[in-house]
Amino acid sequence: QVQLVESGGGLVQAGDSLRLSCVASGDISCISHMGWYRQVPGKERELVAVTTSGGSTNYADSAKGRFTISRDNAKNTLTLQMNNLKPEDTAVYYCNAGSLPTIQCYRKGNEYWGQGTQVTVSS
Repeated sequence: QVQLVESGGGLVQAGDSLRLSCVASGDISCISHMGWYRQVPGKERELVAVTTSGGSTNYADSAKGRFTISRDNAKNTLTLQMNNLKPEDTAVYYCNAGSLPTIQCYRKGNEYWGQGTQVTVSS
């Protein structure tokens, strides 16, 4: 299985920046794509940004131009650089990893989540 541990959340003011990190451990070789999601109470978890194993990236419209997702395979780390934060970015941010589509990896799990890190942006 894969374990994901996030860090870097906190309380900031509108316009500030934060950098979230997610360290993966365990069956690293089974990880395919990785991404960041966020969730506020009473709403569904939503995708913020995703990066494939090949390095392609995709962003939610709300994140485009402000957030940057990056992946360091040598350090098994996923980061999310968030600039010009807005109060509507306030949420719990979760790291996500998808499994490679192989029987060996699917037997261990097909999707993994971290425990989440709180980001609060005050106006």
